[in-house]
Amino acid sequence: MAAPQTAPAQQASPVPSTATSPGAAGSTTVGSGATGAAEPAATRGRTSIADVVVVKISGMAAREIPGVYDMGGGLSRTLGAVRDRVPGGRPNVGRGVKVEVGERQTAIDLDLVVEYGVPISDVARDVRENVIAAVERITGLEVVEVNVTVNDVHLPDDEDESNSGTDTRVE
Repeated sequence: MAAPQTAPAQQASPVPSTATSPGAAGSTTVGSGATGAAEPAATRGRTSIADVVVVKISGMAAREIPGVYDMGGGLSRTLGAVRDRVPGGRPNVGRGVKVEVGERQTAIDLDLVVEYGVPISDVARDVRENVIAAVERITGLEVVEVNVTVNDVHLPDDEDESNSGTDTRVE
């Protein structure tokens, strides 16, 4: 994914614009407003949105869809499962999400594991709709695409096999 473009330096203008903040790596400035006491309060200053914000919003929105079992590739899911078992550890909502954030737009890539039996095309459509709605509503960025990759299918008896070795008893 390409790095976001940096907008040229702007003079004070009453028209809000969107620009990449050169001082903050991995963030996008939304609503770079005018300065001065004569300007309306809502347009004074800048609002910066870090790339990680878009990652977390996308991850949460994708996980809300029924049929999504987990997110991420095999190795990231394994490491995530270990992290989730550590006391005090928090789940990584950004696992399986990659974003490219530009001046006014963003593109999102998602890696999913779906439940067995659910129509994959329906889950992918619902995930796209929910992610686009959430990111556009919360950040104001236009989502140009959401690419969904289904890496695995969770089978109902997968959990039974993984827990069978942990229930051994010593006699």
